[in-house]
Amino acid sequence: MSWIYKGKEFDESCIPQGGIGFIYNMTAIIDGKSVAYIGKKNFFANIKRPLGKKALAMSTDKRLKKYTRELKPDFMKYYSSNKTLKDAHKAGVVIKREILMICYSAMELTYQEVKHQFKYEVLEKEEYLNANILGRFYKTK
Repeated sequence: MSWIYKGKEFDESCIPQGGIGFIYNMTAIIDGKSVAYIGKKNFFANIKRPLGKKALAMSTDKRLKKYTRELKPDFMKYYSSNKTLKDAHKAGVVIKREILMICYSAMELTYQEVKHQFKYEVLEKEEYLNANILGRFYKTK
């Protein structure tokens, strides 16, 4: 299933200028129970690629890096960092992936993730699979 943003499908062509990531809500029905997860995801992965033989041969300074970095969109195949949701996706469970908000800086991305997690009370409500917020606040048993 595709990402949904403001009721419409969202793909790589929809990324706004300057957008670096988004806050998402994933929902699914697992074992007859509705579950959800709120998190953040960057639009692009910073991939490290080794230089080819020709590029290395042309380099006169041997201290230079032997790799290059490239930004590659990788959010379309993303199904959360949560193990339960990843396993459910592999088992064929349909997972609704909704973009709640697009962010334009790393600080905004982290702030909005935490803000949405507290807003939706992910640690208090049983249906949320979030186990903690920022590694500082945890679900009580």
